[in-house]
Amino acid sequence: MDTVVALNQRFMHHLETEPDYDSLCDLFGWMHSYFRTCPDSIKPCIFYLSIFPQDRLIRRRRLVRRWIAEGYSRDGNNESAEENGERQFSELLDLSIIQQVPNLVTNPLNATRMALLCQVSGFFHEYIIPGRKEDDLMFELGANCAVTTQRTGRHLTILHDWKRDKIVFESMDFSRLRSLTVFGKWESFFMSESMMLLRVLDLEDASGVEYEDLENILKWLRRLKFLSLRGRREIYHLPDNMDHLRQLQTLDVRSTSVLTLPENITKLQKLQYIRAGATDPAASAPPAPSCWFFKPRRIVGVKVPRGIGKLTALHTLGVVNIGTSGGKAMAKALKKLTQLRKLGVSGVNRKNSKDIFSAIKGHVHLESLSVQLDKDNQGCCLDDQISLPWKNLRSLKLYGLQDRLPLPSGLEYQQVLSDQFSKLTKMDVEMDTLNEQDIKFLGEAPKLYILRLRIKEPNGPSLNFIVKIDACALAVYKKVKILEIGCSSSPLSVEFGSETMKNLELLKLDCSSGTTYALDGLDFLSELKEVLLIGSNDATFKAELADKLGKHPNKPVLKMEGLPLPS
Repeated sequence: MDTVVALNQRFMHHLETEPDYDSLCDLFGWMHSYFRTCPDSIKPCIFYLSIFPQDRLIRRRRLVRRWIAEGYSRDGNNESAEENGERQFSELLDLSIIQQVPNLVTNPLNATRMALLCQVSGFFHEYIIPGRKEDDLMFELGANCAVTTQRTGRHLTILHDWKRDKIVFESMDFSRLRSLTVFGKWESFFMSESMMLLRVLDLEDASGVEYEDLENILKWLRRLKFLSLRGRREIYHLPDNMDHLRQLQTLDVRSTSVLTLPENITKLQKLQYIRAGATDPAASAPPAPSCWFFKPRRIVGVKVPRGIGKLTALHTLGVVNIGTSGGKAMAKALKKLTQLRKLGVSGVNRKNSKDIFSAIKGHVHLESLSVQLDKDNQGCCLDDQISLPWKNLRSLKLYGLQDRLPLPSGLEYQQVLSDQFSKLTKMDVEMDTLNEQDIKFLGEAPKLYILRLRIKEPNGPSLNFIVKIDACALAVYKKVKILEIGCSSSPLSVEFGSETMKNLELLKLDCSSGTTYALDGLDFLSELKEVLLIGSNDATFKAELADKLGKHPNKPVLKMEGLPLPS
């Protein structure tokens, strides 16, 4: 073990000094030059990456929000802290210091926003480690980490393979600690009253966090700016002393069992980012043929206090259950949250939809909107969509529609596209049926890159992406690179025309309800690289599709993806 630790510590020095690796001289020269000359604002962001293990996938939003809490990304004259963080992330992506996960198709107009997952380049990760230790910037506890008398630093990472030695842990000096990130089993002794300067507590990859631990966290860590309990399903509710965290900017309780946010959260005036909502428990059950496509995407929203409108610094909020929170009360609250850029709501029905949509019609900063219609809703057709702030939307998710998209009435669709949907790059639609007019509309959205369609059945014998006027095929879906289709009707015929989806790279077909697909016109998809089958057990269908792809000029790869196991 000592030999492994020593080798890890000497690894980069060995590569730099051994004659056998002279071919790397230019690379090391470039790295030294870059680190000497790169802006001071970006250096902390680079060193901060060593908090995460080399093979760990990192969500972009998680990293940016942590940078903001640490003060690495700040508000500027013409740029918000969030925009600054996005730009810094983009710089690291361009330099290949962080790498996008494979097989993720990006939007060249906005690659940063589309790169949802990344990981640190292995070579850079090893290069960063010596620097961060020499500066006493970061330290970690793991099976291969040398135990020294100097157990101090600003950022502590506890790895999953560390033995959880209480005596060792309590001998450490936490007086300078600014962030704590835990991978693997959580222990109550990880919390200490001496961590009074802690700004970031990230438990997204921890397990076994208990309610009593949260009470101590809120009692001792009054300077927290970032708190993530994401994925900790053992947490059912938040303590009543949430108001102690007056500096909190980011609260992430997504995919926990928390269904209600406490009343006193409205006292946290600096909150900018609230992510909440649990996966619908019904989604874990085997899908029924008539409703399987509703389950993978549906999120149970949380009940929020009526005073949520006091948090005027919020720019990200969701998923909020409008039904349990009170439709009219939530409408009043949302109207005050004029800085919202991302909003997710569930429990929308005929009774509350008009109030909710009217409340956000003036939100000019809104870029991402997710709407889940009530499952018991009877025919809520969202007639008031014409007043929504579509103009700046980049992402739109609509779940639970019936037979048409909520397009403004009385306007020609070309006018709608140019005036109100000009920035839309991602659309996720779940509905009973999709008509020809909606297919035509989606096909001419000028910047649409990702399209996900889940329907019970097509409006006709096939899902036809060929749009014609006067018998002439139009060039449609020009920018779409990812198409995902799900349908409970089987077999589903899907047709592509000679001028359709010329830039499509990834085709996803959801077969989890037993659906098979009759695909016509695959050869017209000149940029197709991959076809992904989700939940398919039909060997005949897979063999026929493999044969078709083998005859395609690009020889696209056929991949399989199983359904997630019930949790």
